[in-house]
Amino acid sequence: MLDAYALEAYLNDELPAADAVEPLFLSGEQLLISGINLAEAMDRMVRVNGADASELAVDIGQLGLTVSGVDEQVALDAAILRAGHYHRVRRPVSLADCCAAALALDRDAALATSDPPLLAMVHDEGGRIIPLPDSSGAVWSPGTV
Repeated sequence: MLDAYALEAYLNDELPAADAVEPLFLSGEQLLISGINLAEAMDRMVRVNGADASELAVDIGQLGLTVSGVDEQVALDAAILRAGHYHRVRRPVSLADCCAAALALDRDAALATSDPPLLAMVHDEGGRIIPLPDSSGAVWSPGTV
């Protein structure tokens, strides 16, 4: 499962994260993203990076991602995760982060992200994670957030 950053890094060929995400696409396994995280990635790609929205939609469609809606249970789980883990300094997880986490936990899918607070939250909840390198090459590990 990808969060918005993982998809954005792959689409922008942002190293070193793109190199870590590429094998996920090549694995042949189903790659999942929540519709909320897809919207977040598309927003940043168009608004910040200047991508053409129509071309981007075609490119994303060709990746073979499975886009999952956030149903009532995942929404409730996301809210509970945020209420239980959010701290504006120590763990600033967004609601979109919590939707990704709730969906990953619900589907028992490993969540690929470089976001330390998100990785820590999923780890603390007993979920599976794929820590990606951030733009400086640093990779989160348990106990660092």
